[in-house]
Amino acid sequence: MNLHEFQGKEILSRYGVNVPLGYVAYNAEEAVNNAKRLNEECGSNVWAVKAQVHAGGRGKGGGVKIAKSLEDVKTYADQIIGMQLVTPQTSAEGKLVRKILVEQNIYYPGPHEVTEIYLSVMLNRETGHNMIVYSTEGGMDIEAVAENTPHLIFKEEIDPTIGIMPFQARKIAFNLGLSGDAFKNMTKFVMAIYKAFVGSDASLFEINPVIKAADDRIFAADSKVVIDGNALFRHKDIAEMRDFDEEDPMEVEADEAGLNYVKLTGNVGCMVNGAGLAMATMDIIKMSGGDPANFLDVGGTANAERVEKAFRIILKDPNVKAILVNIFGGIVRCDRVANGIVAAYKNIGDIPVPIIVRLQGTNAEEAKEIIDGSGLKVYPAIQLAEAAELVSELLKK
Repeated sequence: MNLHEFQGKEILSRYGVNVPLGYVAYNAEEAVNNAKRLNEECGSNVWAVKAQVHAGGRGKGGGVKIAKSLEDVKTYADQIIGMQLVTPQTSAEGKLVRKILVEQNIYYPGPHEVTEIYLSVMLNRETGHNMIVYSTEGGMDIEAVAENTPHLIFKEEIDPTIGIMPFQARKIAFNLGLSGDAFKNMTKFVMAIYKAFVGSDASLFEINPVIKAADDRIFAADSKVVIDGNALFRHKDIAEMRDFDEEDPMEVEADEAGLNYVKLTGNVGCMVNGAGLAMATMDIIKMSGGDPANFLDVGGTANAERVEKAFRIILKDPNVKAILVNIFGGIVRCDRVANGIVAAYKNIGDIPVPIIVRLQGTNAEEAKEIIDGSGLKVYPAIQLAEAAELVSELLKK
């Protein structure tokens, strides 16, 4: 589950990570009042006005502004709230901005230079260990740093049986070139952020940038936080942070129906049982010249109701030109799925795209008889390659 920046910072602060003081606003008047409040609480007379959407690269898209007066706060709030923010991580249509974060300025003057650092915590799937990835080259162009100067990206793996050790936090601070109070503060920062990562059952904490302020204080200037959805039953307070407005409506509908659905950009709808088979199905569609429009796993109980729901969700995507149903009858019986397909077809009415059905496994022969005898415009297939070729041929027509 993705979180907004302000929500991620709320979690970070619970674990002792130093974050800028800030408040969320839904209109320009609230934004100005928040700026006044920050001036009273921390003396800030320069503010960051930041769009709150589930996408990175907001600064490049005009979603982050530095306001040097209350008039600026109002102007930027009016500009950002309600805009379709286009970033490198959104579609061409962008994302509607419904709220902003007004935050204290952490680029204040002081005896030392302000520096931007990149730091993230994630799972290294090759080793099964969590790892901290960090770099002295933080900021908006971290992707270019990773591509062009990979030697500036450091990694520190954490043994899950003992957790992060103080010497590892000191090593990170040393590799970042810090000394004195900045070194001590970064060591505390690293220990706290790893504790937050584990304690919240996150799959990603990305802070870009981490700011070493002019007085050597360390701040999480941004936060991209992804929580493991399978662990949300342990974190009801975090589960309540879910923002349905930021999610694809079809994915939300599928989730409520108990279907595993992810919308993609192709033209072939997929309905499969089992994540591995779904991945293989998408691969072979691509190899045959098609392009998957979705990942959809109906699970092991593919009854008529679930099949119909899956069809309805797939058909809501206007890009879908054909649907491939690929079911392996292990736990679920193929004839049961076939009956579900026939019932769904009749309940939905006229389905405007061709449906290719491959049913293999338990009662596959009975399932084929049901499909063949239904009189519906359904194309049966036995081999997966045959099904993919059928998709390709039908798309050409």
